[in-house]
Amino acid sequence: MSKFSELINQNTPVLVDFFAEWCGPCKTMGPILKEVKDSVGDDIFIIKIDVDKNQALAAKYQVRGVPTLVLFKNGKQVWKQSGVLQKNEIINVIATNS
Repeated sequence: MSKFSELINQNTPVLVDFFAEWCGPCKTMGPILKEVKDSVGDDIFIIKIDVDKNQALAAKYQVRGVPTLVLFKNGKQVWKQSGVLQKNEIINVIATNS
């Protein structure tokens, strides 16, 4: 958990994808997040957290369903949404909260 804290406390915004291996919609998010990363480059870190392997972390951030995306800026949660989002929606959220 301390490594996660170090990651989200950077100056660069961090988008966390809480997912599960068995989740169909989570598999849809993978290519979308790759497109987002290709578009915004080094302006953001994107990390994936498997909720089945990291239940305490998922509980801490009240992840009730997957996929859930959470955007952190300087260690603070600035945005959170569950469900599949499109590339442009995610890029707009990043731009608005960065």
